[in-house]
Amino acid sequence: MAGHDLAPHELRIIVAVADARSFSGAAAALGLTQSAVSHSVRGTEKKIGALLFERGRGGAAPTPGGERAVAHARRVLRLLETLAAEARGAAAGGRDAVSGPLRIAAFRSAALHLLPAALAGLRARHPGVEPEVRVVRELGRGTAGEVADGRADLGIATLGTTSPVPRGLVGDVLVEEPYAFVHPAGHPDPRSLPLVDWAENCTSYTRDWWARQDWLPRATTRTEDDGAVLAMVSAGHAMAVMPALSLTGAPPSVTVTDLGPGRPTRSVGYVTTPELAATHAVRALIRELRAVAAEAAVSNSRKPEYL
Repeated sequence: MAGHDLAPHELRIIVAVADARSFSGAAAALGLTQSAVSHSVRGTEKKIGALLFERGRGGAAPTPGGERAVAHARRVLRLLETLAAEARGAAAGGRDAVSGPLRIAAFRSAALHLLPAALAGLRARHPGVEPEVRVVRELGRGTAGEVADGRADLGIATLGTTSPVPRGLVGDVLVEEPYAFVHPAGHPDPRSLPLVDWAENCTSYTRDWWARQDWLPRATTRTEDDGAVLAMVSAGHAMAVMPALSLTGAPPSVTVTDLGPGRPTRSVGYVTTPELAATHAVRALIRELRAVAAEAAVSNSRKPEYL
């Protein structure tokens, strides 16, 4: 019924409350009074028929139903923005005109080594696009969670049997990157060094491969990210097993040795929502990502084959 429809301003208010974790914070962010925010949230809860926030001295915490409602609200608001941007673009330059903000979530090595070339191509062909990039750790729900929750239009994610495209999203693999053995250049016995690792490095599939390698010890050192791993190896303190993206531009002080035909790989791809997958900006970025990934795949194929 029309009386139960939610207006855009109601959606913006529940998103603001979720972001601020308080009614007063949402009111300050939106330029409203706290009573106006409270009244709007109560009205929204009545229309939906579910409690969206637990109120307390600590603020306002979304209930499980509230988390779901806020995620949908973010995605609906984004679609309304996209509706306007695509209509303006079509009026100004035809159906292929692309303009406006494009929100991207990427894990660190993808943001450093895959995304920049894709964004350069995107800007060259579509100067009206305004990319907004957030680096997100690929742990837990990772970049795909940012897309599902409406915080990103597209996420560059690790995909595979242990981390498939989440239900409700669409996506595909861009590049299958091989892992390699990394050690200090010129070290007389690199396998004697401690193994260093970081939490985002491997899926359970890759760790199963590690467990079958008698020459690989258990990792005794863990760092925050792949950059710290490479720095430790470069300084001569450790060895590591790392994926190709993380080794882009590795310094001369590091030797990268291919692990041979049985080497593990990591699937890097993109995820987006079914609605945004049809928009011009997202489609344009996917085309650029595919082009960059194809070049990366060719580069990887030229590396030595065996350890």
